[in-house]
Amino acid sequence: MKIKGEIGNDFCPQSLFLYGTWKEDGTPNFGLFCWFSYNWIGDEDGDGLGVMACIGEDKLTKDLIRKNGVFSANLVSENLLPLADYYGNTFGRDTPDKMKYLPTVEKGQVLDVPTIAESPVSFELKVLEEKHLAAGSDLFLCKICNVTVEEGLRNGEVPFGERLRRAAPVVTAGEMTYCTLDGRTLGQWGEPKERLGK
Repeated sequence: MKIKGEIGNDFCPQSLFLYGTWKEDGTPNFGLFCWFSYNWIGDEDGDGLGVMACIGEDKLTKDLIRKNGVFSANLVSENLLPLADYYGNTFGRDTPDKMKYLPTVEKGQVLDVPTIAESPVSFELKVLEEKHLAAGSDLFLCKICNVTVEEGLRNGEVPFGERLRRAAPVVTAGEMTYCTLDGRTLGQWGEPKERLGK
């Protein structure tokens, strides 16, 4: 039996992504986000898969995406979670040395964006349109210009479920909790970052 619940997405988890942009001085900037999904854009090149990336509040990452018009979205795996949690709980405008902890940064293959070598999947995205939804909430409609994937994840001889387990994406939803796709708890928001530097 179902009962009335509160409006929310508690049991509809979303994968975490680190969005990558370049600062004006050429150094990388990463921010943690999860309001990310896919859409069909059907552009003039015949390519159709795009993404919708919603960013709440004013953030340095949002400023840089608007300025540059491109960014990367790097899937957060269990191994990347401490760094991702640090980025998600450290406000870039108030912390000049926020990027003191960096992953292995690579240049995008198609777009001028920083990507993360440790991420199992990285998208290179070009912003096609921005829609203002509400105070502090903005939606970026983007074209996927390139995807890089760990080589082992492309091996079709390995069942998809096993490859998904190897990618180890981290999801989040209600109650400020990080989880695996099979429901293992990886900590509350703000906890995994405590493992950095240990």
